[in-house]
Amino acid sequence: MHSLVIRNVRPMGGETTSVTIREGRIAATSEVPEDTEILDGGGAILIPGLVEAHTHMDKTLLGMGWYRNEVGPRLIDKIDNERMQRRVLGIDPARQSARQAVLAASLGTTHIRTHVDVDTEVGVAGIEGVLETRERYRDLVEIELVAFPQSGMLIRPGTVELMEKALQLGAQVVGGLDPAGIDRDPKGHLDVVFDLAERYAVPVDIHLHEPAELGAFSMELIIERTKALGMQRKVTISHAFCLGMTDQDYVSALIDSLAQAQIHILTTAPSSRPAPAVKRLMEAGIVVAAGNDGVRDTWGPYNSPDMLERAVLVGLRNNLRRDDEVALALDTCTYGGARMMGLDDYGLEPGCRADLVLLDGETLAEAVVSRRPRKMVMKGGKVIARDGIASISAP
Repeated sequence: MHSLVIRNVRPMGGETTSVTIREGRIAATSEVPEDTEILDGGGAILIPGLVEAHTHMDKTLLGMGWYRNEVGPRLIDKIDNERMQRRVLGIDPARQSARQAVLAASLGTTHIRTHVDVDTEVGVAGIEGVLETRERYRDLVEIELVAFPQSGMLIRPGTVELMEKALQLGAQVVGGLDPAGIDRDPKGHLDVVFDLAERYAVPVDIHLHEPAELGAFSMELIIERTKALGMQRKVTISHAFCLGMTDQDYVSALIDSLAQAQIHILTTAPSSRPAPAVKRLMEAGIVVAAGNDGVRDTWGPYNSPDMLERAVLVGLRNNLRRDDEVALALDTCTYGGARMMGLDDYGLEPGCRADLVLLDGETLAEAVVSRRPRKMVMKGGKVIARDGIASISAP
């Protein structure tokens, strides 16, 4: 039985202690067999692996030439341009998702939920490419695929059948997108999404960019179906910009309904759109996770796979300034993402999978805002990155 002890670490910035790992999991005892490997944490802060709960690995431009962005401003402009540029630029989903996976792992991410495009032009090539990455780098990071109809479903005949094929190939979540704003048929769109989820026994994750009352209308339909089908804790609404609308009485009612239906909310803490109030949702008992969304893609030149950077952006967007509030921002990038993805063996408790990160910092809040290179990243009890460098190279 392989044993490892990490000495001189501070779990979540607390008191200095040692952590024993056996067979890839955190052990309940501190007994050290003779052949145990000893690592010195050097007083670093120990946190569980960071969770990237919303990204698009199949279409990042990491490692490719600079893309001159002249697109916009509408959502549909970006969607249509991206579909064209995928061919023009020769974006290889396997290669590009591998580049993001390795970089994310070097930055302490141990779990990723990625939305992968499914449409009548690319078919399921994106799914196949990211599935290849998931298998090849499974010892580095766990990747969960969402079959995502980025260009709409009902407005592009044949997409529904491709969504089903994606699930048959191995996608673990069925995605949706702006039921009213893109497909212009909210009932029809949600009929398809929830039917696929029910038949394949998979969770749902719907992009909801729709603003204000339109988004609230779609959100209410999602809530109704979640409750009717008994899918509590299995539905995520990503972005949920409508929760940032000015009608606070309406927002309060939506939050109450989301809490009752146990629907999760994913935020990227955007700077240019209304956004859900993270602390308010948490206080209502709603699971809140965070993600980087598109990383250096045709939508925009920003974002990196660094979930500590995302925690800072969550804090800034939500005016989280106190040290305990910075810890809340980090929670969206750790435990919140784990709860959203249903990771039962996640954390720092005995029995949890030893997916761990050592951060350099005086306190937890200081480590988050400083975002120094991660001292060490461990996946399943094995060191997979040190000082910001992954043990495996990207293509």
